[in-house]
Amino acid sequence: MAKFKLDCLDALKPEKRKTFLYDNATSELLNEDGTLFDFGVIVVDLKQYKDVATPSKDNPVGKSRRIKRLKIQLGLSCNYECSYCNQRFVPRADETNPDDIEPFLKQLPVWFDGGEDGDGNGVRIEFWGGEPFVYWKTFKPLATRIREMYPKAEFLVITNGSLLDLEKNQWVDDLGFMVGISHDGPGYHVRGEDPFDNPKQFAAIKDLFDRLNPKNRISFNATLNKDNQSRTAIGEFFEQRLGIMPVIGEGSFVDPYDEGGAASCFDDPADFLSYRNKYLAELRDGGAKNFSVLTEKISDFTDSLLNNRPASALGQKCSMDKKEHIAVDLHGNVLTCQNVSTVTTSANGESHKIGHVSDYNNIKLNTVTHWSHRKECPNCPVLQICQGSCMFLQDKLWELGCDTAFSDNIPIFAAAIEAMTGYIPYYIDGPQRDDRKDIFGLVHGIPERKAKKPFPIPVVSA
Repeated sequence: MAKFKLDCLDALKPEKRKTFLYDNATSELLNEDGTLFDFGVIVVDLKQYKDVATPSKDNPVGKSRRIKRLKIQLGLSCNYECSYCNQRFVPRADETNPDDIEPFLKQLPVWFDGGEDGDGNGVRIEFWGGEPFVYWKTFKPLATRIREMYPKAEFLVITNGSLLDLEKNQWVDDLGFMVGISHDGPGYHVRGEDPFDNPKQFAAIKDLFDRLNPKNRISFNATLNKDNQSRTAIGEFFEQRLGIMPVIGEGSFVDPYDEGGAASCFDDPADFLSYRNKYLAELRDGGAKNFSVLTEKISDFTDSLLNNRPASALGQKCSMDKKEHIAVDLHGNVLTCQNVSTVTTSANGESHKIGHVSDYNNIKLNTVTHWSHRKECPNCPVLQICQGSCMFLQDKLWELGCDTAFSDNIPIFAAAIEAMTGYIPYYIDGPQRDDRKDIFGLVHGIPERKAKKPFPIPVVSA
């Protein structure tokens, strides 16, 4: 692991500087003399962290029957073709259909213990596509039956919203679903035709929003890319269309799962630096405040510093490395995650079908690389926030994903440090790559080749 030297400045008085030391292995923030920084708060009941499993091809990990998150993959078919979709180039397995429901439900109690009380308490059950509502004839009876079996389970569905109608909305509401509607705001053009521009589709989306928003059960999930960088603009888009600012989920930069995703990422150091500056500015002026994932990341990183969370207790960002999180299809096949199929192969050469529920003890998550097995992650200052990017990427896609994740998380790191100390890190010395040390280009400047005018760190008034 590593210890980093943080050169920081005061936004009100940029000539005022301070140096801190940060250890990503122990989550300790130190003064320059090596003493612990005094956060000015009394921390009680420090959390007790446990070491997590670290799956890899050579260190496969099984799954627990004490499931806390069950992801049911209905199939990968979708009525859209988003250019950066992480399922776009995934080979399709045999489609599921209504005939698969009864066999699936009959076996479900055999391998799923039903949560804390057997009724689903403490469990989230998620229904995934493709587009789940493409599978309406399967999705509706399946979810209805599962709700009867596990009345206390938390339900979630992610949808593009284009197939909603009043009947579906009523059913979704009655079953207690939380809903995430995938929409990138002003950057929607990379997904296809915008349902907000279709009066009938927008009316259905607005109806569901009006039903669920007062119950805190709906969000619009936006993904950023090189042509859609502003969280402020995304928030303003939804507020103008809906008349109220919604909760915006996700909110991270696209992962390059394939060439489509890679084409949506930056390919020039100048663009990465400009993006970091823009993102930090929006974090500091409140433009990104309605993105729930950012609030969660800042809170989690702050918590890691206050409680000195060891890196050994840190899992992957998607949480699918956890033994109590599992993804299955209706044939009972266990998958690396909901975005792959049984006929796809991971970048490390292993099948994304990691087992079957009928042979539960032999499920082996061997398709991934936990961050602790990467050379970059232990030497990265944003490890505690990034949590290793996508765990099954390798080679060039992994390298681009790592670059993207660093630029997407270093502004959060800087904003959190400023919130806790009053100083913004601008240069981080340590074992990471040299081009990641001058994090906002304030020391060496932003390269000219493709760089736009840099977004300066905003000076706020007293």
